Amino acid sequence: MLFVSSISPTSAQTPAPSKPLPRRRPLIIDTLGSINNPNLPEGAEDGPGKGIDARALADARAAGLCAFNQTMGYWSGKEEPFELSVRDVAAWDALIRSKPEALIKVLAAKDIRRAQAERKVGVIYGFQNAAMMGSDAQRVAIFANLGVRVIQLTYNIRNQIGDGAMVVENQGLTPLGREVVQELNKHRVLVDLSHSGEATCLDALATSKQPIIISHSGCRAVADLPRNKSDAELRLLADKGGFVGIYFMPFLAVGRQPTAADLIAHIEHAIKICGEDHVGIGTDGTVSQMDDMPAYMERLKKDVERRRAAGIGAAGERADIVTFLPDLNGPSKFMRLADLLAKRGHKSARIEKILGVNFLRVAERVWGA
Repeated sequence: MLFVSSISPTSAQTPAPSKPLPRRRPLIIDTLGSINNPNLPEGAEDGPGKGIDARALADARAAGLCAFNQTMGYWSGKEEPFELSVRDVAAWDALIRSKPEALIKVLAAKDIRRAQAERKVGVIYGFQNAAMMGSDAQRVAIFANLGVRVIQLTYNIRNQIGDGAMVVENQGLTPLGREVVQELNKHRVLVDLSHSGEATCLDALATSKQPIIISHSGCRAVADLPRNKSDAELRLLADKGGFVGIYFMPFLAVGRQPTAADLIAHIEHAIKICGEDHVGIGTDGTVSQMDDMPAYMERLKKDVERRRAAGIGAAGERADIVTFLPDLNGPSKFMRLADLLAKRGHKSARIEKILGVNFLRVAERVWGA
């Protein structure tokens, strides 16, 4: 096996081999994630430092993370979507300028390679809702020029673009939604179909002239929940040269806490449907480990209640199911996943594709090398 973690082995890991293997840093890209320290006071991620302290940066570096798709701007709530999104992009620009030794703003695939070479972390600017377009698809150009490189069409509910995963009518893309997809193609921004309803996803795949991503989801054939994608969606995604990132979220299992074994079951099913060139990881989580689990569980309970009251929750969200994988958690999680995949018989080349190479290929095609 080619992968060697710089993290000291834990009880959850296999003991180190007697003959040390060559150390190297594989390309690791989290196609939807974050690096904020979850142990900081609640709301720290909304401040100017975005909850990214010295520990967060050290953990991201120790994890070998080369780049991640950071959600910013409007995704839900009562604030005006366009104004909030522009303001948040500016805040992230300021943060990255303040930490040039650690962070790089990703505008093209070469910036991810540079982050890997310089042992920094590339920040991919992404939106999880296209509501900030208002009624004007031309706004795509504004955000493309600001450096946003991934735009998800919907969150869980309906917007002016199309239906989200929790909309039972499942009506698909609107005429404005088709215009937005065309503008995203024109300005070389990746279309993200995470959280979308199946009809919206299939419509967007049919409309787009460029590869599309599903940055963070799972397989409905493995866990039948609305946030997961059907085989029809996954197959068409791959046929059009796209990419799906499998998340480390509660939706990997139905009615219970998922584990690393569930994650691998979803990855292997996605490979079966899409082929090994179209699958990766989009954790939908951060890197640092939670220190105070009782406090976290209290916050989780409030968050689940708040999301349900706002109408944006998804089937499978529960106050007793944590939003990470307990046995695949903390800075060692990417390398431990690589080891688990190797034990399942997956070869090094395939594991490298899953960790980051597959996403980079799609990024090169859409953003440019």
